[in-house]
Amino acid sequence: MTKKKAKPSKPKPASPRPATPSSGDRRAHEKMMQDLQRILNQQEFSSVEEANQFMQQLLASSGGRIPEMPARSALEQAQELMYRAWDAPNRTLRGKLARQALTISPDCVDAYVLLAEETAKTPAEARAFYEQGVQAGERSLGTEAFAEMAGHFWGMLETRPYMRARLGLAQVLWSLGEHQPAADHLREMLRLNPGDNQGVRYLLATLLLEIDDRDALEQLLAQYPDEWSANWKYSAALLAFRQAGKSDQADARLQAALDYNRFVPAYLTGRKKPPKHMPSFISPGEDSEALEYVLDAMRAWQQTPGARDWLIEILTQGKT
Repeated sequence: MTKKKAKPSKPKPASPRPATPSSGDRRAHEKMMQDLQRILNQQEFSSVEEANQFMQQLLASSGGRIPEMPARSALEQAQELMYRAWDAPNRTLRGKLARQALTISPDCVDAYVLLAEETAKTPAEARAFYEQGVQAGERSLGTEAFAEMAGHFWGMLETRPYMRARLGLAQVLWSLGEHQPAADHLREMLRLNPGDNQGVRYLLATLLLEIDDRDALEQLLAQYPDEWSANWKYSAALLAFRQAGKSDQADARLQAALDYNRFVPAYLTGRKKPPKHMPSFISPGEDSEALEYVLDAMRAWQQTPGARDWLIEILTQGKT
């Protein structure tokens, strides 16, 4: 969810980076899952063993591939166009296919998402597309789905376009300085899908630091006690420093963060500038993860008086 790039020497509003779709977008892989779901919906199995046997026979008869199933409803037909759009080789064609999808079904959420990511000239224009996508998702899913599937939203294929649109909306609201509405969207997404397949918790942690909602951040950190990312560790350290300044708890949290990812301080202190292009892959504990974290969290560190001096002090003490 797109969406923030800030140089250490000059604060600027954080705005989460939107992921720009390209040929081979991973979302297009959902087509195979959609085809499989359509096939299974036509079957009635009396046991897990029977279902497994059916799958083995299906794959054997189709050369190991899931057969394509024809779309039935207008929304399914529009979504089929979006699968093509994500694999299209250029922005122009992707945008054209997205607009075509909306002529088939105005409830095609992913079409609004692609238009926001690919064609919007301003954050305000992107916001309008994302808002239309969220509204389309609410229409197509219906109120019962939100009640019945809350807690495992991402596990249902039909909910994913809505979750993409809502994440995009939260990100663009953040970039526009509407921090509280952005945080509200992110919190609700975690309620719908606490498993957090989209990494919403990382954005929310950084945003809560930016708006200095310490109680909410404490609750969020406690919600994912086994989280081990650079974002989590450095967010916990900065929160402790904000609460009590330099303290045993803050020092211990910062040391744990430094032990996990030693590349973060170079960006936070300005000794190393971010590259022009993000790396293709994010590796835990490595420079790529540090870069991803700092581009999100730089402003929160800059907003905290004494935080970077404290960081430098811990570094110069030779504790890392």
